[in-house]
Amino acid sequence: MKSIFYCLLFALLAVPSLAGAQTLTGMVTDGGDPVVGATISSGSTGTVTDIDGKYSVKFATAGTYSVTVSYIGYESITEEFTLAAGATETWNVDLELGATDLTELIVVGSRTAPRSSTTTPLPVDVFRAKDLVSTGQATFDKALQYRVPSFNTVQTPVNDATSLLDPYEIRNMGPSRTLILINGKRKNLSALLYTQTSPGRGETGADISGIPVDAIKRIEILRDGASAQYGSDAIAGVMNIILKDDDDAGSFTLRTGITSEGDGEMYGIALNNGSSLGRDGFINYTLDLSKTNLANRPGTVSAEGEAGDFGAPLADVQRFLSAYPDARNINGSPETTASKIAVNFGNNLTESTEIYGDAAYIYKRVNSFANYRTPYWRTLDDFPYLADFFPDGPNGEYIGYVPTFEGLLNDYNGTLGFRTEKDGWIADLSFTVGGNQQTYKVNNSHNRNGTLNPDGTNTYRENSPITFDPGGTRFTHTVGNIDITRRLSDKVGIAFGSEFRNENFTIIEGELASYEDGGADSFAGNDPRNSGKFNRYNFGGYADAAFDFTDDFLVNATVRLENYSDFGNAFVYKVSSRYKFNEDKITLRASFSTGFKAPTLHQIFTQKAQYSFVPGQGIQVGGLVNNVSREARLLGLPSLDPEKSTNFTFGVGLRPADDLSITIDYYNIKVEDRIILSTEIGGTAGGGTELDQILSDNNLSDLSFFVNGLDTRTSGIDFVANYGGLKLGQNALNVNLSGNYVLQNERDGAVKNPDIVASAGQSVANQTQEALFFTSRPEYKVILGLGTDFGKLGVALNNTVFGPTTFYQQGLDAGIFTEFNTKVVTDLAFNYGISDKTTLSLNINNLLNVLPEWEFKSETSGDSRLQDSEFLMNQSNLITFNQRYSQMTYDGYHFSQLGTMLSAALNVRF
Repeated sequence: MKSIFYCLLFALLAVPSLAGAQTLTGMVTDGGDPVVGATISSGSTGTVTDIDGKYSVKFATAGTYSVTVSYIGYESITEEFTLAAGATETWNVDLELGATDLTELIVVGSRTAPRSSTTTPLPVDVFRAKDLVSTGQATFDKALQYRVPSFNTVQTPVNDATSLLDPYEIRNMGPSRTLILINGKRKNLSALLYTQTSPGRGETGADISGIPVDAIKRIEILRDGASAQYGSDAIAGVMNIILKDDDDAGSFTLRTGITSEGDGEMYGIALNNGSSLGRDGFINYTLDLSKTNLANRPGTVSAEGEAGDFGAPLADVQRFLSAYPDARNINGSPETTASKIAVNFGNNLTESTEIYGDAAYIYKRVNSFANYRTPYWRTLDDFPYLADFFPDGPNGEYIGYVPTFEGLLNDYNGTLGFRTEKDGWIADLSFTVGGNQQTYKVNNSHNRNGTLNPDGTNTYRENSPITFDPGGTRFTHTVGNIDITRRLSDKVGIAFGSEFRNENFTIIEGELASYEDGGADSFAGNDPRNSGKFNRYNFGGYADAAFDFTDDFLVNATVRLENYSDFGNAFVYKVSSRYKFNEDKITLRASFSTGFKAPTLHQIFTQKAQYSFVPGQGIQVGGLVNNVSREARLLGLPSLDPEKSTNFTFGVGLRPADDLSITIDYYNIKVEDRIILSTEIGGTAGGGTELDQILSDNNLSDLSFFVNGLDTRTSGIDFVANYGGLKLGQNALNVNLSGNYVLQNERDGAVKNPDIVASAGQSVANQTQEALFFTSRPEYKVILGLGTDFGKLGVALNNTVFGPTTFYQQGLDAGIFTEFNTKVVTDLAFNYGISDKTTLSLNINNLLNVLPEWEFKSETSGDSRLQDSEFLMNQSNLITFNQRYSQMTYDGYHFSQLGTMLSAALNVRF
């Protein structure tokens, strides 16, 4: 079978040019802007437009042909042409928006649009919002998880501040190295800094989970470095979210869902509508309201492990766990309530000038929980007043308590711009604002330390409040852009522009009881000494030139210079090229670029006490020291420098048949001076150093800090294939296969340890940290999608292969690590057209209830320790907090642990 396929593929690619062929050429635009990847088809003959929107179709014989131009989200246009022998006709098409349903889309030989263009000089994926909605996932980021192989995200095991935003990344590069754009303008970062020992540690990124899917027209994902075009952060790629701009269409959607365990209930309602604005303008707006209830997945806690960790009599532990096998722990997916609104508008002021803009606001509230404080962990012998604070037992007795963590997120962004054209010059001027604020509440807790007063009472302990305001964080930015473009000829285009950006990061101080004397048990507040408002600005400019040496050969070059107020200048460049041949059936493309990522204000200025899990010791309090603090100077910690990157990509696009397209792209990314949050650095063996003194003075078990600690190299292969030539009875069966395989993701050279760390015999990046950076995401991920229609019923089956992930959790014996096994998650979706305007959808996600599974591995072949059940249980207790997190361990996992999820949606268009 394979040999037949390859023979057919070779035959299709080897077809010579048609001598004396009849040709139809032209350009496809949207309001004057070129449409890349539009399909021009006539029967079995067709092509797609190039990067400039141009196309050329050759016909074997003279005659009359019906030719159709189509593209995702646009009305298709069909015309007839009579071509004389050897003649060349020109047909330029300006597409109009309107196609919103699969039945309106016509692609050569297929009703499903290709996901990755075969003729662009860079690897770009394009998705409609409908492609994401069809996944049945509740949020935008989780939908991308099951559509983009190189995109990964998962909820962190510990649901405190991170429950407001799960870390995500493209090509295993961390959330801070993917730039997010809204309608081509930079989206603000989140205020959250990940500090837990889990994937995304030490990173921050824009909040994409809150973007209402119903407001999205399409998503464009550039899988290549783009710092020269966009500035800092665009090392792994760029995600551009294009908002809907319909002025006469709308929809109303009801959504609901539940897990197979009967929890995690989801309810949602969304309205999208558009109307005209002025004479020829538009305004499109979306309101989305949703609530998702708690889904709890605790493990069965080990009595022996608990007794060993807390020094409690085994009989007391067993008595409690016999009544509460999960130790009353609550961990899984937290309760989340969200309201989202988005607006997009534009209007022509004159024939050559338009005003445009967009705005969005997101409110999110999350209720989650810290680890349950059992009565043998927080004992009445140590804290007798807890019997009065938390009489939660069946008979009003003390059985422990669970501190709550309530997070409140507010995120907004808005852009106002003008675009004008004069004498062939196009100028785009815009101003963007954005912000993200996260504040917290801790309830059902206490300040357990306290200070003894002269009258013998304590400031806290029995006088402690049980509700705390720990403060929070806020990030805002303002961005001004000027972009000017000009097509000098049909062979040369130029662009240049500048950007000014002002950023502010605020650490909001907590109330006194939340931080004094150790603060609230579970989550300490922000001390005023660590709080404040911090600012920086940068100014940058770029120049870009594109050269079409021939219709097939394109070269594009970009240079950029940026100046930051806090670390100086950065100069980067990029060169990309594409060559098409064999009637556009084969495209070769490549790019080489340099890039940079400035340290975020979060990384420079965050300093706080951090509650974290220490294997064998339970929850301990460590400190995060910033690089501009007094403590940093005493420790001799260096200030942070920007990361520098080098990106190389090479790919091939194949279109051997009208209904088959294939792209394969290799990437190689080197990052120098990668910014990391160090591992927890403890005291020295001999004591008496500045490090020991700082730990002692602040009652800390350890401390961590940000440092340019590593050089890294990441390489891999992305592939995308789309085929629409199969038949299922009388119905077309559309097949989409895509994948990402990581060839290399590792440290390049030695760890860059500050002197004080090296002299203490420790390292800022141990095996635990490096596993989080390099192997905590799937080694490979493959998505196979099958879809067909049976009349009004559409059916889609998707299988996602999550490859293995590896963790070296802290506390494990030397040479022992954990590996999450390769798993296949199957999703089944039904879509039924009740009427022309009404559609009912049903999704069964994770149809076979596949859950993450992990096992211990050894660096030594035939290691006898892996056959010792007592040893394995001890190791397992160390990394799961005595089985509280048995499904995922305390460091993370590779896909959702919630199992099968059912969801339904009713969509009414008007």
